[in-house]
Amino acid sequence: MNAGRTARERARAELTEEIKGAARRQLATVGAEALSLRAVSRELGMVSSALYRYFPSRDELLTALIIDAYDALGAAAEAAAGGDDLVEEWVAIYAAVRDWARTYPQEYALIYGSPISGYKAPQATVEPAIRVPLLLLGLLQRAQASGRLATPGDAPEPSGLLAQQTQVLVPLAPGVPPAVLMRTVIVWTQLFGMISFELFGQLVGSMDPADAFFESASRQMAAFVGLT
Repeated sequence: MNAGRTARERARAELTEEIKGAARRQLATVGAEALSLRAVSRELGMVSSALYRYFPSRDELLTALIIDAYDALGAAAEAAAGGDDLVEEWVAIYAAVRDWARTYPQEYALIYGSPISGYKAPQATVEPAIRVPLLLLGLLQRAQASGRLATPGDAPEPSGLLAQQTQVLVPLAPGVPPAVLMRTVIVWTQLFGMISFELFGQLVGSMDPADAFFESASRQMAAFVGLT
């Protein structure tokens, strides 16, 4: 009985991956907006009713793809982390994020592109989505603990922004000065702004190829958050 259940579970897991693979191919051809369970079932030679037993709706399939994308991005960034030189680690993490996005542009667009009409990401996507930010915040915590983090002397923040920092950022990285946390959010948006510009052709004719530009910007952002 146990062996039978294990075989069924394995078969279900394999078919689930096949469904997601077909859905990713749809992302590459028609985009997330036009993702269709019926089209996926046709590609796999399944009847629609059978596919619905795995993913009852388009949104549930989208959620699975989004979680997979965030987890793959997080794993790539985490694999690049480590070492004694924190600036070089920061630059390596940024490079890994960029490399992943360039290798998997459809998955990148799914999580950092235009919102999908009618889709609202559930709470289950939050933990995968913050893997890379938590990795960077952990690096800053290590820098703070070892005396390699310079606190910027920024002007006082508006009260509403301070409240957001206290509620959202401070619990994620205890010990890191609020001014550094604020700058971390700024460079986080800069990172994905640069990647989006590159992937969507906005750097053509200016910083293309973008290798040198991206590394220089990564180092400037490390300095901006106070890494020494």
